[in-house]
Order: sequence, then structure tokens, then C-alpha cells
Amino acid sequence: MELWINYLQAQSLVDKYITEPYTRLHLRESEVIMRWLARHFWENEEQWWIIGFLHDLDWDITKGSDQTNHCVLVQSLLRDAGGTDFLIDTIASHWYDNESIPELRDKKRTTRIEYSLAAAETLTWLIFATALMQPEKKLENVKFESLKSKFKNKWFASRCDRNIILECEKAGIGIDEFLQIWLSSMKEIAWELWL
Repeated sequence: MELWINYLQAQSLVDKYITEPYTRLHLRESEVIMRWLARHFWENEEQWWIIGFLHDLDWDITKGSDQTNHCVLVQSLLRDAGGTDFLIDTIASHWYDNESIPELRDKKRTTRIEYSLAAAETLTWLIFATALMQPEKKLENVKFESLKSKFKNKWFASRCDRNIILECEKAGIGIDEFLQIWLSSMKEIAWELWL
């Protein structure tokens, strides 16, 4: 499957539409974990990391009062940039089954890349919160056991949907291995994340 958007074009789109530093960090985290997952599954790394990098391209525009357009607006932004249906549909899929968005409410994820994207981008919030709970507030000090414990505690980072994270299993990877891959990938870029 083709994307018809390369990394330089993706960077240009992010520069155009993303202004919030935390959104940029979230996109970077998602890009890196998607690359690691592509390696794990022997998939196309470039496609997977571009999809991770662009998945919230409309977030800074739609957050707040216009959130019902999240993953709806991104479809037109990517189509206008020349993105393929594969790129557009995969990115929109991370918000499928969302009751507040009529266009996406009845859609379901069905492919490995869709499950991986949804699980990976959702986990960014849990791992960030776990790092901030460390005495030094450093990602390098987060141990797998701590992350697993926080994952099991539904009250910790309660807005981080564990059911979506567990979709990693539908992609073909167990939750323990997924958490370990995620933790390793984030430690690689911890200095970029200010953690």
C-alpha cells in the first residue's frame, strides 16, 4: 500500500498544522513506537512511522470545542496533501468507535496497523504519567514492572483506555511484550521528551 506522502512532506504538514509542543511530542512518540512495531512485525517501517507521525495532524485545530471533528478534519487535510485512501483510513481508524463522532461511530478497526496505531498512541499518555510519578521524573528510571502495575491500575491515568491498549493483542503481540517494546522505544528518545 502506498501513502503518497513522504517524511519531508509529513514534516511540512506537521509544521503547518501543529503548534502545541505537547502535541508534537505525542506525534514523535507515536512515530517512534510505530517504527519499532513495524520492525517487530516485519512491516514497512517508513509507512508505519509516517502514519504514527501524522495520526493527530488535526488535533491542535479540533481539540476543545471542535473535538467532534477530530479524525474527520484530518481526512480532508491529508486528501488535499495527496494522501492515499490507505493513509487516510488508517489514520482515521485510531478514533473509530467514538460515540461523539457520527462519521466514525460505527466503524471498527480490522487490520494490524490499525490496532497497532490505536494501542500505541493511547499508551503514550500512560507512559508519560508513569514517568512523572518517578522521584526523578525520568523515563530512564521507569521499570517494566512499574509500567505494568500502572497499566493494571484503572484509576491511574484513568482517561487512558486500557481496552484500546489491549488491541495490541489483535495486532498479534501480547501486552507484556508490547509494554516492553514501548518502554524501550521511548527510552531511545527520552531526551527529546524532556523526561
